[in-house]
Amino acid sequence: MGFPLIDWYFGAPRRAYGLICLACVLMLAFGLYLQHVVGLEPCPMCIVQRYALVLVALFTGLAGVFRSRGLQVAGGVLALVSAIGGAYTAAAQSWLQWNPPEVVTCGRDLYGMIETFPLKRALPMIFRGGGDCSKVDWSLFGLTLANWSFIAFAVLAILLLVLVLRRPAAR
Repeated sequence: MGFPLIDWYFGAPRRAYGLICLACVLMLAFGLYLQHVVGLEPCPMCIVQRYALVLVALFTGLAGVFRSRGLQVAGGVLALVSAIGGAYTAAAQSWLQWNPPEVVTCGRDLYGMIETFPLKRALPMIFRGGGDCSKVDWSLFGLTLANWSFIAFAVLAILLLVLVLRRPAAR
């Protein structure tokens, strides 16, 4: 006897991909709420995490639309890579928050970096983050937004890995 909820989730991969896509859209909506209603300005690393979340939503949404197992796996793998990238960025930001730099400087915003510098120089600056990436503006249950972001990306990566590696149901 299996677990009905787990069987329901993993038994229909299109449904699972759709639910992951929905979860990503809800997390993006929460980030926009924090930005536009609460007034928290995202740092460059937050922006990169948003892009990773958009990619996970896009790839899982596409994987949920297709019936072909090959296209579902391809979408799942691309979403998994995006989730791992988001988790890496969130972990780097968490590390910055736990070990803030000695000299805190106000880093440039993402758009300012891209407009001012060539992409080859701007990308490392984005991932390095500025002083504002180490600032903790919001927390829940003692965990910062970057910590929660890492947890979310890790859970997404695990779910996606299981979906990608699962065997197709016998018909």
